[in-house]
Amino acid sequence: MPPFLAYADKGPENSARVPLVLVHGHPFDHTMWHPQLAEFSAGRRVIAPDLRGYGASPVTPGSVPLSRHAEDLAGLLDHLGVDSFVLAGLSMGGQIVMECHDRLGDRIRGLVLADTFPAAETPEGRRLRDAMADRLLAEGMRGYADEVLEKMVAPYADPEVKAHVHHMMTATSPAGAAAALRGRAERPDYRALLTRVTVPALVLVGADDTYTPVADAEAMHAALPDSVLHVVDGAAHLPNLERPAEFNRALGDFLTRLDGRP
Repeated sequence: MPPFLAYADKGPENSARVPLVLVHGHPFDHTMWHPQLAEFSAGRRVIAPDLRGYGASPVTPGSVPLSRHAEDLAGLLDHLGVDSFVLAGLSMGGQIVMECHDRLGDRIRGLVLADTFPAAETPEGRRLRDAMADRLLAEGMRGYADEVLEKMVAPYADPEVKAHVHHMMTATSPAGAAAALRGRAERPDYRALLTRVTVPALVLVGADDTYTPVADAEAMHAALPDSVLHVVDGAAHLPNLERPAEFNRALGDFLTRLDGRP
């Protein structure tokens, strides 16, 4: 039976290097990881799915909690025969990575948490996410994409990067985005979980990120028992696209460290 999720699977399947799994944020798709797929698939297996409701994956209307996304990822990795891996996520993808921590257990060799935060939603945040879900269903994605583009990436970002980000947002299914928003609004608090992480972690954040400020990254770094914090200057919420060379250097150093571990 084919997997539920669409995905990119690049690089050698039998490399001695630990595979890398990349989990995109909202409202994007796996193409947000193009610079990382290109950089790291030369010597290791790199897998980047389209989450349920995004990209080429099927849409489930209503509400899709982070636990459902985690189940989907586990099923995909089982289907692909990927037993152990580094799990990396950005924004909502980072919260899905946290949700996966207990579910996937000792299969995870390392965590990468980029431009994300672990706290549960506030009552006001739940109200705003539900209202945005209603708006996307009523109006579509374009108005929202126009409004938030220069928060997703910095106003000074490369025009080609801006165009890519805007295209991903406008190509997303409103029903898929709305379902993810409603499910994400009900997420648990992951702060205590971070203190139990026993594998190495890399925390990355854009210096000019207003959605998940540097202070959020610093708090995660402090909570994680074994972590490295890297702040990417000249970037907002998507440093992997805005400053891919620097992002890739930090991620590459982290992966090299994990390649040498049992």
